Amino acid sequence: MLELSGGIGRQARLAFGGDTLNTAVYLARLGFQTAYLTALGDDPYSDELLECWRSEGVRTDLVARCAGRLPGLYAIRTDERGERQFFYWRSASAARALLALPASAKLLEAASSADLLYLSGITLSLHEPRERRRLHALAERVRARGGGVAFDPNYRPACWPSLSDARDAVQAIAPLVSLALPTLQDEAALWGDASPQAAAARWRGWGAREVVVKLGAEGAYLAGETGCVLVPAAAGVDVLDSTGAGDAFNAGYLAMRLHGSSAAEAARFAHELAAVVVRHPGAIVPREATAPICDALAAARRPA
Repeated sequence: MLELSGGIGRQARLAFGGDTLNTAVYLARLGFQTAYLTALGDDPYSDELLECWRSEGVRTDLVARCAGRLPGLYAIRTDERGERQFFYWRSASAARALLALPASAKLLEAASSADLLYLSGITLSLHEPRERRRLHALAERVRARGGGVAFDPNYRPACWPSLSDARDAVQAIAPLVSLALPTLQDEAALWGDASPQAAAARWRGWGAREVVVKLGAEGAYLAGETGCVLVPAAAGVDVLDSTGAGDAFNAGYLAMRLHGSSAAEAARFAHELAAVVVRHPGAIVPREATAPICDALAAARRPA
């Protein structure tokens, strides 16, 4: 999506973002081969988005083009504490048409070979239930081939017709999720959870082998086959803009787990990456800001 920040009467900033895209970009910066599955229009803004993603090292061979449609747009407003509020214009975005396009069958088949498939609740909200079943089938193929399926519920009420629709969509995909990455605030709004333990227990009950409940400044609660632990967030962080913090955390956590680190080590690294992101405006911060932490992990993964 296109990302617009800045108020009326002030110079606006046009960038790009989107929850799963943010995670894909940070995973690419961390040295992992990452491809993004979506649809864009045939307009100049879509062309620029593709160029930006490629410059970040994100593969775009799974991006369909949809004539006559445009990218989605969202605007960010932040308060004095750096907490963000989103406003969306995407009812006719190209991404919504992805699963109805003739090219989608070939793209979904190609995506099924992934070692890790990453989806979010916002992904689900873009599509009708019949189309979402194609995403379920993709997740099933990934799992059948030995890959993992990571899912962040990322509940945004404005994206859904009703609370019950959101609940139905999440419950339908939950049995296919191997790693759940919910945020307690979202789980409280969606399910009424009062604690990270409650959220983790529900996801574990649905079949997730590993659950990471993000708690903002309090850290992250990890629940898996080896037990449960609370990993505190990075201390002394001055938050300018919290946009993309959870997405960056997810990227850092997934990267470290793919690297072979323990869940606790992965969470500590993810907190550090998120701490860098919240010190800058926008969902995807300048590459030089994340270079020290990203380059260190990428270097550690290279053969000696």
